[in-house]
Amino acid sequence: MENHDTFHFTYSAREQDEIKAIRMKYAAPEEKEDKLARLRRLDADATGKATAVSLILGIVGALVMGSGMSLAMTEIGKLLQLSAGMSMVLGIIIGIIGIVLVGLAYPVYNRILKLQRAKIAPEIIRLSDELMQ
Repeated sequence: MENHDTFHFTYSAREQDEIKAIRMKYAAPEEKEDKLARLRRLDADATGKATAVSLILGIVGALVMGSGMSLAMTEIGKLLQLSAGMSMVLGIIIGIIGIVLVGLAYPVYNRILKLQRAKIAPEIIRLSDELMQ
């Protein structure tokens, strides 16, 4: 004997899509990262670290250089109770240190990028070989 006490309701296609989108936010990821996405992510990680370090070095260098210029060209030396000549000399030295830091940003970028690429090269080669077959 059939039970006719149940009621079935189906949502429209648009509501189904909304339900699926909400469910995906809370469900654990079911599929693993595909190989091409992993290849892209590894490549981006290698350049990302190098970029971050060189940007920080360049920005700090620019700030140091600007501080030296300010010390050499403004009245900040008087606030620090330095003579005009000492303020100029100290400002030039600090400015040169800043210029060196800015100048090192690109070589540091290249060095870190080379090290990161060497570190992940076996995985990149393995993944690219799998994808090209």
